[in-house]
Amino acid sequence: MNDWGKQKIPFLFIIDYEMLYPIVLRLDAINNNKIWYDINGVSNCNKSIIVDKDIVFNKYPLSFAEYSSKFQQLRRHINEGNTYLCNLTCKTPIDINLTLEEIFQASNAKYKLLYENKVLVFSPETFITIRNKFICSNPMKGTIDAAIENAEQKILDNKKEIAEHYTIVDLIRNDLSMVAKKVKVEKFRYVEKICTSNKDLLQVSSLIRGELDDNYASIIGNILFTLLPAGSICGAPKKRTLEIIKEIEGYERGFYTGVVGIFDGENLDCGVMIRYIERMKNGLVFKSGGGITSFSDVALEYQEMIDKVYVPITRNY
Repeated sequence: MNDWGKQKIPFLFIIDYEMLYPIVLRLDAINNNKIWYDINGVSNCNKSIIVDKDIVFNKYPLSFAEYSSKFQQLRRHINEGNTYLCNLTCKTPIDINLTLEEIFQASNAKYKLLYENKVLVFSPETFITIRNKFICSNPMKGTIDAAIENAEQKILDNKKEIAEHYTIVDLIRNDLSMVAKKVKVEKFRYVEKICTSNKDLLQVSSLIRGELDDNYASIIGNILFTLLPAGSICGAPKKRTLEIIKEIEGYERGFYTGVVGIFDGENLDCGVMIRYIERMKNGLVFKSGGGITSFSDVALEYQEMIDKVYVPITRNY
């Protein structure tokens, strides 16, 4: 990445959560039969489709008792001071009457990836962008059903969501300070609407910005790997929280919660690989979760994990 950055060669990167199996490909060498990408409108798959049938989408989440057991294990770590924010995620088997290719072509998201017809991402969350020497991050923390009365005000006033968002913004600000100078929060807790096949959601984000040195392109790999994994999908303190996640979750995240993006020769744009479907041996699995703090309610967190299992497609009537 550093070498191609120095030479201003455009490339795609797909980096897994544990940074064990990163994929970095020159844009002019990508096999379009194996990889489709759409990074904020920069895409090698310009075909889109409109879904004109009812979408049948079934979820089979783990039981509340199973989730509660993981939640209580995590709560003990929080009470002992080992972590004060930890992202707990789960696997949810699904079935849907659309192919992964159709979901990619019909879905609306900032960051989309279809890798070897096995991994599908349609993420709304920016990890970092780099433009004209300025690096920005947009951590996303806080989700609520948009149909709830006064939903936007409720999520902005929620004590748990406020604590979680402050923690992640502080973590990301500190992370950016390792690679950039003049780091500051430009915009704090703004709300965006996500339209899905099932229900509309409101999600809360912030914008953090810093300035890089003139030679940033020649160390672009160093910058990215210094910041990974994304703070918004692990927690704080990062090192200990990563150990707790491995202990409690009980499965391999793989590419889920890694990052996908493009360096175009000058600028970089990448998203966190949330909103994620993977083809497994026994069928499709959707991976989702949320941040847990001392203020978290187990029933609400369980419901949020299920609510995040969706496809961002609205039927055309």
